[in-house]
Amino acid sequence: MTFTRRDFVKGVVAAGVLSKQSIASAKTVELGETWEQIRTQFPLQSTRAYLNNGTFGPSPNIVLQTIQDALLQTNTTGEYGHTTEARETLAHFVGAKPEEISLTHNTTEGINIVCWGLPLKAGDEVIISLHEHVGNALPWLNRAKLHGIVLKPVEPGYTADETLANIEKAITPKSRVLALPHITCTTGQVFPLEGIVALAKKYDLITAIDGAHGPGTLALDLPKIGVDFYCSSCHKWMLGPNGTGFLYMKEELIDYLQAYHVGAYSDAGWDLFSNPPQLEGYNPTAHRYDYASQSTPLYMGAAAAADFHEAIGKDKIESRIRELNQYLFEGLTELKKFEILTPKESSSRAGVLSFKSNTVGYSDIGKLLSQHKFRVRLVPESGLDAVRISTHIYNTKEELDGLLKVLATV
Repeated sequence: MTFTRRDFVKGVVAAGVLSKQSIASAKTVELGETWEQIRTQFPLQSTRAYLNNGTFGPSPNIVLQTIQDALLQTNTTGEYGHTTEARETLAHFVGAKPEEISLTHNTTEGINIVCWGLPLKAGDEVIISLHEHVGNALPWLNRAKLHGIVLKPVEPGYTADETLANIEKAITPKSRVLALPHITCTTGQVFPLEGIVALAKKYDLITAIDGAHGPGTLALDLPKIGVDFYCSSCHKWMLGPNGTGFLYMKEELIDYLQAYHVGAYSDAGWDLFSNPPQLEGYNPTAHRYDYASQSTPLYMGAAAAADFHEAIGKDKIESRIRELNQYLFEGLTELKKFEILTPKESSSRAGVLSFKSNTVGYSDIGKLLSQHKFRVRLVPESGLDAVRISTHIYNTKEELDGLLKVLATV
């Protein structure tokens, strides 16, 4: 399996900054055919097990090298380049058109663009869950505070069908938006996105999805799923750099969403000399929502991360993530010491598993695991007081065996 590092952005190449010779000499990385070999592509420390990918996904060497090369290129030439190629790569990664992708810095930025851009009025209802990350909760809470929209939180069920039933029960004639997570940050529960889209169509609602944990975990085709808006980050399961993300929106909804923060590349023309001065219109694509200078090196790193996934195979990665999750689920079940909060239903799980003890505090468990060189995340959100384990392709069953051995002493 071979991965070819993408060359610098096309705009810089077109400007003659990179020679054809430098393009031809682009490095290749032999990924290897086993997960152990792929693990060697990550600079992670061998002295501890990193089990917190749900917060931050460490990048493989090829991503770090791409960023370093791009930084050097921009700073030696003075040409900061463009993000056209990165946008195309990220769009392809989720099955979208480049025109449907706005480049953001993180999931929360995308959520704010959607939250404030939708034409909502006082009394309109937005359905969210009781397991929201602060990045999806605060924007909607803020708009409710300032504009009088009504939030209706729902509790996820133990199965996909129960979750859909709980969502449908919350829908009323005043409902306008389903602003839900694709995968919860608390327990890693995978919401049935296709079913949510079906509910939205049935009741004529907008779907605005917090997709922070989707891309890089699941092999996604967003247009095929039919979601309206999907906000994500590249620094979690995609294994890209911090400070990169994207917002997908259906092409036919680009004009439905109002752009409030604009700048270079947001417009379709403007004139300060006309009387009165005027903005002639907006960029006809989702590019209107990302404006002014972007970091070419960082977005090239995000594109390299997407290529890394494609080189291995998105379906293969999803299968491996689910395999490790199932292995840990079975191991924790056999210990009979903990309450597993993540659903038993396999379709409602992916790469995250949360649990708690009824006799030992979650922070004490966290300290114990830290002492044994396991990096995990504690979950005080939603009153869970739990421990969260999230695994990716760089993790091994041997690491999970070591984790279970320590947990057996709790």
